[in-house]
Amino acid sequence: MSKPLIAIASLALAFPLAAQEQVPEASDDNYNMVIVYGDDECPQSTADQIVVCARKAESERYRIPENLRFSDSPDNKAWAERVESFEMAGAFGIMSCSPTGAGGFTGCTQQMIDAAYADKANNAGVRFGEIIAAERAKRLSTIDEDAASEQERVEMIERDYMERLERERAAETPDASALPQPSSSEEDPL
Repeated sequence: MSKPLIAIASLALAFPLAAQEQVPEASDDNYNMVIVYGDDECPQSTADQIVVCARKAESERYRIPENLRFSDSPDNKAWAERVESFEMAGAFGIMSCSPTGAGGFTGCTQQMIDAAYADKANNAGVRFGEIIAAERAKRLSTIDEDAASEQERVEMIERDYMERLERERAAETPDASALPQPSSSEEDPL
């Protein structure tokens, strides 16, 4: 195997590891990812489910999803793209991605890098991950306030209970002479 091919192979093996997406951490939260169109209302999040909405234009409502619209098949290639490919037919040398000329392989690496960045930029999973992270941050921002108000409510209930208990302890107990006496019967069975 020649040195340029070894360099290409090592770059090709290392690149997929660098291009992996970061997946949001799994937690106890449930997520419902919804795509809404135009001015449609986004469903509200509940206490046990986070609803994440991605808004698209009204014109996209009945269209085929973007990831299914395009293919790499030569039959689906636009004429403008075919003409551009003919313009590049004679390109060779450095940064050309051709086997001809010195350094032609360097362009292939750049093409792979450009294609990977384009895929990453258009990936819907990345956008949903950012939206989920923002929603999680919004929920966590109110957690301290909610805990403080709950703690205050519990302390108020405890104070009311202790005051009522003190009032009951401080109240006068009936005198022993005020209690009804058992009646003595003349016939004592013993």
